Amino acid sequence: MSKSAESQASEPFVSHLVELRNRLLWAIGSILIIFVCLVPFADTLYEWFAKPLIANLPQGSTMISTEPTGPFFIPFKFAFASAFAIAIPMVLYQVWAFVAPGLYQNEKSIALPLVVSSTLLFYFGIMFAYYVVFPIIFSFFIGMAPEGVAVMTDISAYMSFALKLFFAFGIAFEVPVATVLLARMGVVSTQSMANQRPYIILGAFVIGMLMTPPDIFSQIMLAVPVWILFEIGLFFARKLERNDLKHKSE
Repeated sequence: MSKSAESQASEPFVSHLVELRNRLLWAIGSILIIFVCLVPFADTLYEWFAKPLIANLPQGSTMISTEPTGPFFIPFKFAFASAFAIAIPMVLYQVWAFVAPGLYQNEKSIALPLVVSSTLLFYFGIMFAYYVVFPIIFSFFIGMAPEGVAVMTDISAYMSFALKLFFAFGIAFEVPVATVLLARMGVVSTQSMANQRPYIILGAFVIGMLMTPPDIFSQIMLAVPVWILFEIGLFFARKLERNDLKHKSE
């Protein structure tokens, strides 16, 4: 191959690398801009974040910090985590904009709705954890404290625990999107998924065991929504499958 042919062949690859770099810069830049905007409200954000625990602490109990720098740095760490969560639509848009030129028209028609729905489901998962799961599990754990034990949770430990649950529920709520994608890509048929329902339910509880802290309440409260969301995803996958058959017959 001549040098000119090699340079022509490398041009598309280089242009893709440049495009990827630009998309990454936009994604990272959006996170940093949101983080800078959230910094003045870092303490307020953490107070909101800690409400489910503080509301269930015994009267007179407070959260503590076992590290001297904790009260200063932990709110900023949570502000950065919040900035990443808020920037998810922009990050996913950059992913979409990068891969869209290589998709067929029928793939584009389903890819964008899946990106939007996956973003919304991730947020729903976080809100479900915050408003439903946290009050229940904190009330149970604190209520089970032995007599004479003062419950005063470290702010760093709380953030680590809560963010793990946020991530677990955010990812778990993507099950409908994953179900539709598997069916649309022909990896698994909807009938096969329906036949494997008992194993999927068992898998939901295994996922709950692996992705949540080692308590039965968190595991059940993750596993049951995963099962319900699977059924929702299966419903829409079947609907799309019927629409495809209808169009082919026409």
